[in-house]
Amino acid sequence: MEKDVKTVLAEAGFGFKKKFGQNFLTDKNLLASIVSLAGVTKADTVVEIGCGAGTLTRALAAKAGRVVAFEVDKTLEPVLAQTLAGLENVEVVFKDFLKVDLAAFEKEYGGYSVVANLPYYITTPLITRLLDDGKKCKSLAVMVQEEVAERLCAKENTPEYGAITAVVAYRARAEIIKRVPRTMFTPRPNVDSAVVLLTVEEGRIAADETAFKKTVHAAFLSRRKTLVNNLMSVFKLSREQAEGALTNCGIDLKARGETLSPQKFAALSKEIEKFL
Repeated sequence: MEKDVKTVLAEAGFGFKKKFGQNFLTDKNLLASIVSLAGVTKADTVVEIGCGAGTLTRALAAKAGRVVAFEVDKTLEPVLAQTLAGLENVEVVFKDFLKVDLAAFEKEYGGYSVVANLPYYITTPLITRLLDDGKKCKSLAVMVQEEVAERLCAKENTPEYGAITAVVAYRARAEIIKRVPRTMFTPRPNVDSAVVLLTVEEGRIAADETAFKKTVHAAFLSRRKTLVNNLMSVFKLSREQAEGALTNCGIDLKARGETLSPQKFAALSKEIEKFL
């Protein structure tokens, strides 16, 4: 790339759009580090969501066999034409990935990994959709707000632990692989970020998925209430039934949702199924 990315953006008359959550990374060492920590190899097809000015796309192309980069902002087309010039293993798709027919996409492209500097506003729906419906998605290495990263990787009995933590744990192992200060972005956001690696491991939680998720969401219905009261409210159980389910799982009757590990939620969901 001969020209500096910021120069290319300026020459194209590009203006950052807040509605798309555009905060670009330009530091080549940082980008190379993210790709390396994501474990990208020549055997991989990598999906990037929100490719922006193409800086991460270019770093991915140097290591991956194929990169399919999605971008919703068509005004970036002339910018990407320059920053990705000559890269034969990159395909740019100007489309909202959340609206893509995932089954059709996977039929065409096969197995893939996701590496992306995600627009903050689509973080949760995107991760949830890929883990729920992405049957051929092997892993996600995604840049998110640091607070969200802490939540995704939290352990039980911590303030950060919540429903999203346990739901993600049903399919994937989560770990923070890199922290990125706000000073590394253009324009600079109001928060720091972190890259979370979600490695999909089918069968890691031995429980029916629907029952497991319903139990998790019930447990966090009201964080102030005990688990017994939340279960009674959501599943219409008697106190005796709710307390019996907890006792059979070795869970304290005064416990709250944030004290249960994903494995405990799995055991509890099996107990609750007996009453439904």
